[in-house]
Amino acid sequence: MSYERLESCPVCGKTEFRNKLVVEDRTVSHESFAIVQCAGCSFQFTNPRPDEADIGRYYESDDYVSHNSGAAGLVNRAYKVARFFTMRRKVGLLTKFAPRRGKLLDYGCGTGNFLAAAKSAGWDVAGFEPNARAREEASQRLGQPIGQDGLGALEPGTFDAITLWHVLEHVHTLNETLAQLAALLKPDGVMLIAVPNVESLDAQHYRELWAAYDVPRHLYHFAPKTMAQPAQEAQAGHPRNLAHAAGCLLREHAQRKAQGRAGRRPAHRSEGGLQVQPVRRAARGTVLEPAIRGRTTHSGGLRRLANGEKPG
Repeated sequence: MSYERLESCPVCGKTEFRNKLVVEDRTVSHESFAIVQCAGCSFQFTNPRPDEADIGRYYESDDYVSHNSGAAGLVNRAYKVARFFTMRRKVGLLTKFAPRRGKLLDYGCGTGNFLAAAKSAGWDVAGFEPNARAREEASQRLGQPIGQDGLGALEPGTFDAITLWHVLEHVHTLNETLAQLAALLKPDGVMLIAVPNVESLDAQHYRELWAAYDVPRHLYHFAPKTMAQPAQEAQAGHPRNLAHAAGCLLREHAQRKAQGRAGRRPAHRSEGGLQVQPVRRAARGTVLEPAIRGRTTHSGGLRRLANGEKPG
């Protein structure tokens, strides 16, 4: 087994961390993993972690429902019932921000349930899934191949929408992957991203027992204030960190909340070419469902859930 240790924060680049929690992998290995917090920006991430070549064995469980629709047990049965409704909601969210039903890429599509729902709604769908078992099931469900060999073979500016439903926290090459995905969007395309919220009420209550820590599969543990940290941005041809885009979004949300108290309707806000659209927020910060448009500045979007929902 090969592990890697991050020497700098993926968000701000600082090199000083403090230990936050030690969390047990309760799904597969029962090993314990440290979650550290950056002393500069407070971003939390699993460190050290299995490297990209060895992380696969931590997904090898019949109970990991995102990669196996046949997973048994009471919790997994309840998840499948809930998934029926979340698929409808995800398609509705997608249609809201990308009303033109064109080409859709679901990155980390799992067993293909969301893609099947989107296809039924009129989308021309494509999927990417590194896990062989889930990829085969998704391919059978959709009746078409599912990608696995990287994004470089895809034509830039191809997709009207790209979705990552609870996938970003699994990706080793965080900034590079987001930059590659952004380049695949059409100029008016939209990217929707869902991640667990490490500052949710249940995360604070259950601490190291919170299901959505899900170490070591979850490499990063996002929160509004850490997603809001502006990243170093370079000119064309260099990677750019989409945490900055999410930061624009979350600042817009704070502005919307303040304007709501004052009885004013929040306006769209543009920053650096990004069009940020405020959307519905549930009580006590449980759900935030935004989208950011415009590939010219690397589009992105964030939906954070307090309940640690897994991807479909």
